[in-house]
Order: sequence, then C-alpha cells, then structure tokens
Amino acid sequence: MIAVFDRVLIANRGEIAVRIIRTLDRLGVESVAVFSDADADAPHVRAATTAVRIGPADARRSYLDGAAVIGAALAAGAQAVHPGYGFLSENAAFARACAEAGLVFVGPPAPAIETMGDKIRARAAVEARGVATVPGIARPGLSDADLVEGAAEVGYPVLVKPSAGGGGKGMHRVDRADDLPAALAQARREAAAAFGDDALFVERFVAEPRHIEVQVLADAHGAVIHLGERECSLQRRHQKIVEEAPSPLLDPAQRAAIGRAACETARAVGYAGVGTVEFIVSARRPDEPFFMEMNTRLQVEHAVTELVTGIDLVEQQLRVAAGEPLALTQDGIRLAGHAIEARVYAEDPSNGFLPTGGRLLDVRWPADVRVDAGVAAGSLVGAHYDPMIAKVVAHGATRADALASLQQALSATRLPGVTTNIRFLGRLLDLPAVVAGDLDTGLVDREVPALSADPVPDADFAACAVHEVPSGHGAWRADGWRLAGARGAVLRYADGDGEAVVTVRERDVVVERAGSRAVVPRAELADLEVRAAEDGATLWVSGAAGDRAISRPALVRRALRASSPELVSPMPGSVVAVHVADGDEVALGDAVASVEAMKMEHVLRAPVAGVVRLLAVVGAAVVRGQRLAVVEPPTDERRP
Repeated sequence: MIAVFDRVLIANRGEIAVRIIRTLDRLGVESVAVFSDADADAPHVRAATTAVRIGPADARRSYLDGAAVIGAALAAGAQAVHPGYGFLSENAAFARACAEAGLVFVGPPAPAIETMGDKIRARAAVEARGVATVPGIARPGLSDADLVEGAAEVGYPVLVKPSAGGGGKGMHRVDRADDLPAALAQARREAAAAFGDDALFVERFVAEPRHIEVQVLADAHGAVIHLGERECSLQRRHQKIVEEAPSPLLDPAQRAAIGRAACETARAVGYAGVGTVEFIVSARRPDEPFFMEMNTRLQVEHAVTELVTGIDLVEQQLRVAAGEPLALTQDGIRLAGHAIEARVYAEDPSNGFLPTGGRLLDVRWPADVRVDAGVAAGSLVGAHYDPMIAKVVAHGATRADALASLQQALSATRLPGVTTNIRFLGRLLDLPAVVAGDLDTGLVDREVPALSADPVPDADFAACAVHEVPSGHGAWRADGWRLAGARGAVLRYADGDGEAVVTVRERDVVVERAGSRAVVPRAELADLEVRAAEDGATLWVSGAAGDRAISRPALVRRALRASSPELVSPMPGSVVAVHVADGDEVALGDAVASVEAMKMEHVLRAPVAGVVRLLAVVGAAVVRGQRLAVVEPPTDERRP
C-alpha cells in the first residue's frame, strides 16, 4: 500500500480509468471514479470503490472541468488525483489547482508540464542539454509568413506541428510550397480547438522516419532512469495504431544511446514521475535520433513496456507522487521477450475511417493476452469522446511469437454492435514489411487502399438469410410478401453500390451479387453468429473475421450518395468550420464545411459544381445523416 494515500480520484474515463483502478485495488487504495451523464453506467464507474457525477456528456463541462474534478475529489475525501492520459493530464493549471486545494497531482511538476507542453520551449530546453532536434523553424509568435519563409529555408517536404499539443492533432506533412498556406490555416484551427493555442512551428520531414519513444521514470530526489524504448511507427495520419517493445530497429548500443538522450531530456526540466520522450529516427541512420517531444504523462502504449519489464508504471507514478525515492536502478532494468499492442477503435476503415458508434450487443475478449478495455456488453459508444475503446496486447518470447499471439487474439475478439478497425489491424499485421519489422511512419498511409478494402464474404450474407429464414420454406419477407416453394425464400441485402440477392434452400444458400453467384453449404455457417441490432434494419455477423454490420433492405446506395447535391454529416458531432458563404459558387471537390467528432475532423466537399445553400453554422451540433448544405446547379443550367 502507498502509505500517503488511502483514496485516489481518477480524473478520466474508459480503459485507462479501469486500468488505474486495477493497480489501486492491488495496492489496497480506494478508488474514486468521475463520470459524465454519458458514462453513468460505464465499466470504470462500476469498477471503482465510489463514483461522483461531474457534469453532462460534453467533455468541456465534465472531464475537462478542472473545478468540478477537484470538487469531486475533495467531497470524496481523496488525497490525490490521477489524471490518466488526455483530458487534464498535461494541464499545468490543473496540476497547480490540485496543489492549492491540498491534493497531490499524480504527475510531474507544473513547470515541467508547461515547458514540454510548448514544443518550441521544449526544443530549446533539450538542445541546451545536448539533445539533437530535427532541423526547423521554431520560436514563439511565428506568423504564417514566417513559417512560409522558414519552410523554404528548411526545404520540402516539411511537417507543420502545433506548439501546444501532440497525438498527431494539427500535424500536416506538406510537400509543395503552394499547399502550405492552406495547411497552416487548417493546423491553426485544429490546434486551437484541441489545445486552446494555435501556435505552430515547422520541421524538416525526415526520410524513412521511424517513431521511437523511450519510457523514463524519475523521482523528486534527482534519480532518472529509462525502461527501454517502444516502436510506434505504425500510424495513420500521425495517430498511433500498433506499438511494440522493444524496437526491432535498434541494437544494444543504439538502445543505450537513445535511453541516455531521454534521461537528459527529463533532467532538462526537473522531471519527476513517468514520462515518455519521443524521437524521430531515420531508418538509414538509427544512431542519430532527433528529439520530437516529451509526453508528460502515462502513454496509451505503456502496457507493452510493462509486459517486457514486469514493472507496473501506475504504481511507480503513485510512489513518486507520494515522495518515495525510486527503488529501481538502471542496471536492474531487464527487457524480457517482446510485446505488441493494437488499438481497437470505433471507426470504419472502409468508409474513410469515420468514427462510428452504437450499442454493443456483446463483448468477448481473447484469453491469454492483456486487454485494457473501457466497454462491456450493453455499452453505448457515442461521439462525445475518443474513438479508442480498447487495447489488445500480446507478449511472447520473440517478436514473431508476439505477432502470432496478437493476430490470434484479434480474431477471437467479438464486438458486435459497433463497427471497428479489427479486420484492418489483422491485415496490417500480415503485411510482409510489418512481419519483417521494416517499418516507417508512412507505411500505413501508403497501404490504406488495400488494407481498408473490406468486401463482405458470401458466407456472411448467407448466415444473415438463414438467421431470418431458418427453415428455408414458407417464409414471410419483411415487407409482407411470402415466397416459398422449391426455390426457397429470397432476401436482399446491401452490398456496396448494389445488392446481394440471397436464396435460402434446404441444404445450402445461393448468394448472387454483381457478376458472381456462389452456393454456400449450410454446414459452413455453423461458426457464424448473427444478432439483430436495435434499429431492426441491421444484422451483425460475428466470426473468425470479426464483426460485420449488414443492412437489409438496401435503402441508400453509395452511388446515389456520390451524385447527390446534398452534403450530409457522416457522423454525429459539431460543425467546426464553414469554408464558403451562402450563395457562393463552388467547383466539384471544393471544401464546404468541416465536422468534428471523437477528436477527428472530416471535411465535406462539394459533390457537384454549383451554388451552395448552407443549412448549418459553426458550432452547431449535428447528427449522422443531417443535411449541412445543398449544392444547386448554376443558374443557367436550371433554366428550362
């Protein structure tokens, strides 16, 4: 037990709150959960010793409301606040407010958060300690004109990055000078929305870049050690997807060198607690790591470090926060085996990775691997928070063992009710480059077209039909039309731009699609489970290939949507930008409006050329399918 604490409040939600509670339980420390109205019955609420409501679903009025969180901690009798990651975890003002209220903030000192939270100040601080940084232009108060001029000096391609944040939000690669002004405008908007600060800087884009980060641990008595590195190069649009420890790139000497650089980075700001120092490393020169940023908190991917070191990082955070000196030394750190983590997101890779949602009809996690999850059967996954709902983490004696274990674990995961990226992850892990460890931060984006293609197997259509017509004879169609006889019952399902026509017979099922006809024996359907969703129009098929939503009947065709003059929101969220004025003429593909949900911004573009009629304004909350604008043909084309 941590002697100083007998009750700790977790200022977070979802899988990280559940994970922190697990350590508190083991240490005999009571846990206090906080929750918004959207999370009243969430797993982290049920897992905690006690729970306190802090506001409505809007994170700005609940999880991001520092005063409400501190009030809950005081009311519950907590001595400390663990911020998890995201939300208030890297908010120096919140750390100070906790101290002023007599609460221990389980994190680094506020000055360290402030310095490392400002990427421009962070670069200066680490450079003073002899740590190399990526060539670029980084100083306070840079205007767009300064950045344009600096980018020309640095040389293209460049990365535009927000000074106040991380996680890939607001970061853009720019290959041509003509594209930089638009990228700067979007980056400033995203940075202001995510971090309340639109300051930007520009760095050279490193060739064949690999994202390697080092876990550091420091106490308040001056001791600083590292716990090895993690490879985080598998990213989509700068958002990590798969992480592993150790990196397959580094040899022991390079590992020791990057570890020393990370420790010097922590010393540069008087760091105390658990932190992560991120480096960009060229695959061509792994002995020359460049400092990118320091995350002054626990990382999402901390689990892989825990598995290879056997060290509970949350426990270490608590002990450092309680004032204890480190009981660990650098010489005592050993890496055993290999660990790989896959992030499970509520998103649809086949539809541009748009965030999804819905109520989980069932939740089944694989055995023999670590799963950090924030959902359970019956959980409603909405648009209010980050779309990551779980992490599946495998450990093995070798990298190959860990990869095989993770693949098996993903295939055993069941999450019907919400479309996820699990099949995408499986295809990613099968790539020859991934199997070989030949990674870089652009690999996923280059392979997205192939990885996101997700045609529905004939067996899934067949299973749905058998679920609806188990006997194969005398069936009533959903529209009331009875089809029976030797041919069997006929049903229709959405299949991309068209339909799958499925005939259920006594021993088999015939699936007819554009250009193909397949006969599926009923015996091949035994391992597929089918459940009906609440909307009555969707069936969920679960099997070795994951979970898939199949619609019946096909009410909307993608082809019709593609040619429609209407722009509809692809997801529930809010309008964060309108790029044109009502009545403006637009060309095909022009940006009209941007919708944000689950920390993701989606730009809606004109589906045809014409005149825009706006139906939404900035700040408006919208639901999926809501009309935001209509593009009318030009006046001369509308005349009879």
